[in-house]
Amino acid sequence: MSLLRAFIAVEIPSSLQKKIQESTAGLRKTLGNELIRWVPPQNVHLTLKFLGDVSSFSLELIKQMLTAEAAQYPCFEMQVEGIGSFPNPRRPRVIWVGLRAPAALESLQRGIESASARLGYAADEKSFSPHLTIGRVKQNLSALEIQRIRAALEETKIGLLGVVHVDAAHLFKSDLQPSGSVYTRLFSAKCGGLSAKSGGLSAPIGKR
Repeated sequence: MSLLRAFIAVEIPSSLQKKIQESTAGLRKTLGNELIRWVPPQNVHLTLKFLGDVSSFSLELIKQMLTAEAAQYPCFEMQVEGIGSFPNPRRPRVIWVGLRAPAALESLQRGIESASARLGYAADEKSFSPHLTIGRVKQNLSALEIQRIRAALEETKIGLLGVVHVDAAHLFKSDLQPSGSVYTRLFSAKCGGLSAKSGGLSAPIGKR
C-alpha cells in the first residue's frame, strides 16, 4: 500500500508570498543560509493539521471529513503582519510572519483537529498559534550565532503586508525532493456562510 505525507492548510496568495519574501530580504541577507533553512516563498502556508503518512484509501475519508467540516464555518479574512520566533526569542527554532484572524479561524482548526482525531490521526500536543513559517533555525549553533539571529529579528519590523481571504481549506501532499519539499494541492473544501471580515480579530502571536 502506497503512502503519502499529507497536511491540511490555508493557501497564501502568490502576491502575498512575494511581499513576505521582499519584506524579509534584509533578514535573509543578514543571516544567510548557514544559520537558517529558509522556506521557499511558494511553500509559505498556514497549516491547520499535519496528518503524516496517509494511504490512498484514507484520502477519500479525509476528503469527506474536510468537506463536512469546512462547510460548517464562515469564510473569513486574515491580516498578515509582524515577525517573531518560536519557542521564544532567546531560543529561536522557527522564524515566522504573524497573522491576525477572527475567531472563525480557530473554530475551523479545532473542528478539523477533532474530526481528524475521529479518523485516527493523533492530536497535536501544541496549542494552535496561527503563523506563517518562513525559516527554521539549524541545529547545534553556538550561543554567539543564536544571539546573531535574535539581534537580526529584533531589528526587523514588518507592518501590514496584506489580507488573505479564506474561503476554503485545502488538502496537500508533500514530496521531499533533493531541492526541498514540493507541495501539491490534492483537494479543496469550501467554507460556508457569510464572511467574518472584521471584529474579534486576534492579535499577532508575537503581541499576545
